[in-house]
Amino acid sequence: MLIFGVDYRMVSTRYGDVTWRAGPVDFPMRLVVPFLVSMVMVIGVQLFLTRTFFGRAVLAVAQDQLALRLMGVNPVRVKELAFALSIATAGVAGAFLIVIQPVQPAIGREFIGLVFAVCVLGGMGSIWGTLLGAFVLGLAESFTSTFFGPSWAPAVSFGLLLATLAFRPSGILGR
Repeated sequence: MLIFGVDYRMVSTRYGDVTWRAGPVDFPMRLVVPFLVSMVMVIGVQLFLTRTFFGRAVLAVAQDQLALRLMGVNPVRVKELAFALSIATAGVAGAFLIVIQPVQPAIGREFIGLVFAVCVLGGMGSIWGTLLGAFVLGLAESFTSTFFGPSWAPAVSFGLLLATLAFRPSGILGR
């Protein structure tokens, strides 16, 4: 904050002003490009976690560290890899967020509750469940904002979260 300050910042790109039109629907490229990259990234992370040795070790370290250690794998090293993967995905997400909307140092406060709701709604440990939870909450917030006003959107999101926890505590696709 000492170097860049606390003001809002935004990055302009070449594709930021381009819009694809498909009949009555407009697709702004500043939203399409991050969506496509995030879909590729989700599929890549899923394939990494299910098809590689380190990916399976990341899943195993959450289940049973002692068994993983007995198999000759260092759980600390696996956790470091998982942390590096999470930092890389967060960096890509932040890079595209600054293209979509202005950001400032405290932007995380706006998203942390929603991110928690998405992860719990989809199911902890399930990438596809998290993706489904994000779509469900996104649609619920959009419809609520459109028909009842934007002030009701967070209430509906957390109402869905509470209902999911009441009826399916492991989440939509949780294990």
